[in-house]
Amino acid sequence: MPEGPEIRIAANEVAQAVAGQATTEVFFAFDRLKPYQKLLTGETVTAVETRGKAMLVRFANGLNIYSHNQLYGKWFIHKANSYPNTNRQLRLAIHVQHKSALLYSASNIEVLPDNALATHPFLSKLGPDPLDDSVTVEQVAARFMEKQFYRRRLTSLLLDQQFLAGLGNYLRSEVLFVGRAHPSLRPVECSPQQIKQLAQAALTLPRQSYQTGGITNNLQLAAELRQQGYTHNQYRFWVFNRADAPCFVCGVPIVKDVLGGRRCYFCPKCQKLIENENRSQG
Repeated sequence: MPEGPEIRIAANEVAQAVAGQATTEVFFAFDRLKPYQKLLTGETVTAVETRGKAMLVRFANGLNIYSHNQLYGKWFIHKANSYPNTNRQLRLAIHVQHKSALLYSASNIEVLPDNALATHPFLSKLGPDPLDDSVTVEQVAARFMEKQFYRRRLTSLLLDQQFLAGLGNYLRSEVLFVGRAHPSLRPVECSPQQIKQLAQAALTLPRQSYQTGGITNNLQLAAELRQQGYTHNQYRFWVFNRADAPCFVCGVPIVKDVLGGRRCYFCPKCQKLIENENRSQG
């Protein structure tokens, strides 16, 4: 599933293609949305925004196309009224004079007026977005210790969009590694230093991933590994998708675990579970 950084990159591409322009046609595959085709055709796209893993295409008439790619959704940008050669199913098309923004395979698409955004079941419950530059390490550290969050397993908490918006499976493993926290821990069992490290990682890694097209590893190390012949998938992550490969820090093989049906990767040495006074509070 694409995570916050990937959706923000896609939103930038959609914005570059259609923002500031009047649509020549809007197409929805779903019958429930077809009445909006006429309402949105001829309207100017004023902005394309992200809220965590969700995207909003905003129009001058106060309507918004909300989409969530979930597992399989994918945006394509093509010349106006042309389409990619794909077996995917077209769900949404936004055509302007020279370009078309095409969303395939996504099923979670809605049209919402501006005044419905604040009460939308998903949007209204989102936590702070790490890609929002106004969110600080101190705010995230404090959030880890809030009553509704501090006794939850980090592995589930970091996937909860009400905690932080946009984090997903790869960012979860990477944040835990950079924060030097074992996957079994809860915030209440972490030291203050671990909480600070986790908060810092929860902001810096999504922002770096957005800026670099998916690299969460140390950038200097990633550059060196690339020069040595490593593929993008081999050097982009610290631990995610690297089961049995040596940790880039200590050389110990990375461990893969399955938690709640989702893959989680960690280094058993760098993220060693240490019994301390904090754990007795749990």
